[in-house]
Amino acid sequence: MKKLRVVGIDMATQGFHLGGMAEPGTLWVRKRLYRAQVMGFIAPLPPPLIGLEACGGAHAWARRFREHGHEVKRRAPQGVNPSGTAHQNDRRDAAAIADAVPRPTRRCVPTKDGGQPALHALPRVRARLMGERPALVHAGHGLLPESGLGRPTGGAKCRQAVGEQLAAEQEKLPPLSQALCGTLGEECAALDKQRAADQEQLAALATTPPAWQRLRTLPGLGPCRATALVAAVREARACKHGRQCAAWLGLVPRPHSTGGKERVVGISTRGDS
Repeated sequence: MKKLRVVGIDMATQGFHLGGMAEPGTLWVRKRLYRAQVMGFIAPLPPPLIGLEACGGAHAWARRFREHGHEVKRRAPQGVNPSGTAHQNDRRDAAAIADAVPRPTRRCVPTKDGGQPALHALPRVRARLMGERPALVHAGHGLLPESGLGRPTGGAKCRQAVGEQLAAEQEKLPPLSQALCGTLGEECAALDKQRAADQEQLAALATTPPAWQRLRTLPGLGPCRATALVAAVREARACKHGRQCAAWLGLVPRPHSTGGKERVVGISTRGDS
């Protein structure tokens, strides 16, 4: 068997498509493997260059491949699409990844280490909890008047009213209304408790590493944003200068120039939201 120099992998939930090149531009191997078969095929190979599309699952696979001595590069999908041919399917995507990865002009996406994905997920979990809080308050605003209770404004007053009015007028309410209001109050209390725990965890994390301490000296940058920024840009050496880092995060206007006319539009949503 020829030595594979480049292997492109198109990942999916279960079926993985592989395209291997022994020579640049010459596809020599095409395979479809299930998730449990991927490491059995990749591990014994003489170390090739493995190309992956930059997505959430690619971080874990890149770490596993590097444990066996393979070099792994992750390309953004925007850099892989121009290398595709004809209509898109999984086999052609794997071949396009193998073709795009060795090109020196295509920038790679750095792989996150073991603790970085969890750190990146903490602000997102907190944001989801913050989104559930108004939904519960709106549900209380609709349920309390239907049960004959008052309708206070604001989240804190609504949660307080659920507990106090439910205890004061418990005998006047039917059993089903008591159960519904009690469930609403328990959900609000559990949400506040979890939100406070996440806030304490973020505050504790943001006081430990020196990078977070330096970020927190900037005006308007609290523990949540400092933690999210360090989690997103753990290896700043992947960027040559600050402008490239800002472009990676999507903090620069999007240029659209043609026919010698320079036109700059608003900040795009291409980066990390």
